[in-house]
Amino acid sequence: MHSTLIGKIEKANRYARETDRITFRTLSLQFRGDNDTHVVSLDPDGWHCTCHFFENWKSCVHVLTLQKVLGNMLPEEAQTSIFAAVEAAAV
Repeated sequence: MHSTLIGKIEKANRYARETDRITFRTLSLQFRGDNDTHVVSLDPDGWHCTCHFFENWKSCVHVLTLQKVLGNMLPEEAQTSIFAAVEAAAV
């Protein structure tokens, strides 16, 4: 294998371990839940999900799961808590 390619692969492996290098700005995906498939997205306005729970609470299990999976790769404003959503709904 060409030595330049080996260096690129080694660098990619290092970057994959250093997830703090990655910050999502926009994201859109399909999430296959137990009962249905939902579209979940993140944009400058925040999280969005097509599930019914999100409609009322502005957070849901799908968003919480993605926050856990993506961790520190998300910008700080995307690191929301379902408890903040409960407090906002109570106001």
